Amino acid sequence: MAGAAALALTGCASGSSAEAGSSDLPFAGQTIVVNSFGGDYEATLQEAVIKPFEAETGAKVEVVTAYSADALAQLTAQKGKPQLDVVTFSGGQEVVAAADGLLAPIAEGDIELASALVPTALDGVKRGKGEGPVIQIAPMGLIYLKDQVKKAPTSWDAVLEPEFAGHVALTDFSNSYGLLTFLALNGVLGGDTDDIQPGLDAVGGLLAQNDAVVTATSPEIQQAFTQRDIWLAPYAQDYAYTLTKAGLDVGFSVPENSPASYITASVVAGSGNEELATAFVNYQLRPEVQLAWADALRYSPTNMEVEIPEEFAAEVISGDALTDLVRFDPTEIDAKRAEWVKAWNNLVAS
Repeated sequence: MAGAAALALTGCASGSSAEAGSSDLPFAGQTIVVNSFGGDYEATLQEAVIKPFEAETGAKVEVVTAYSADALAQLTAQKGKPQLDVVTFSGGQEVVAAADGLLAPIAEGDIELASALVPTALDGVKRGKGEGPVIQIAPMGLIYLKDQVKKAPTSWDAVLEPEFAGHVALTDFSNSYGLLTFLALNGVLGGDTDDIQPGLDAVGGLLAQNDAVVTATSPEIQQAFTQRDIWLAPYAQDYAYTLTKAGLDVGFSVPENSPASYITASVVAGSGNEELATAFVNYQLRPEVQLAWADALRYSPTNMEVEIPEEFAAEVISGDALTDLVRFDPTEIDAKRAEWVKAWNNLVAS
């Protein structure tokens, strides 16, 4: 993509006092629109990314709050005349968007810090259909109450242990974290993405004995811990931190072969602002920006050169440890999702 290196040549430090729109900056007077997931995510995006990016480039960045599914629907409806210039997805929707021609071509050579990234961060880019790089990683694991679970669980099938019967919260497939953690359990039980029956059988057994509850959203998980006598829940690293901030004394363990949610940023096709949009994507891969996300929300950095401070290093998987995380093929997930959701819904409803 032409112009991808323009930002690196400005000589302006991130967070400089230059005002957006200054004529001597590389993208002065230009505007792009990006989506965000609202709440703390959007607050961090504004402080860690948008404000310093605007100062360095002279551009203006406008934000539309749109979660992944809504952002995809918006791009689909606006094909050819998109209102977004950069789209962020957290559930693999970039695969669908790329297949539908909604994303602009981007090559590995357009990613300025490609050599510093965990290899899986470029999986989508290498498919060559417009999928952007991974900008944040949310590792999956087991969240547990420390006062009830004295020893950190080390395997995904801990949810099946008799000692936790009646105290387990699983997450519905309508939540991408629920699907990922289910696939991890299924894998431990001998299944794979071609055969999810082992996982379905195990979950069915838990539900039949009332040994587990099913939640759909992050707030429901917090409620389960505080009001439903739940001790153990497969979920994500970032949400373990959210629960800690809410006052819960929780631990978080990451068993072997744990998957993760890979949050991507892609340039939208047909907006006319592809050069600036590419610069914005690249900016999010800088070490200082990646560290800000780890500090604020406990997302793992995709840039393996980021050094996590000792004060919260135990709460964030980083560096070489990122290579141990599993990334399921999002094209396969997309192809099989409807079938899996149907099987899951039938199980939960039975």
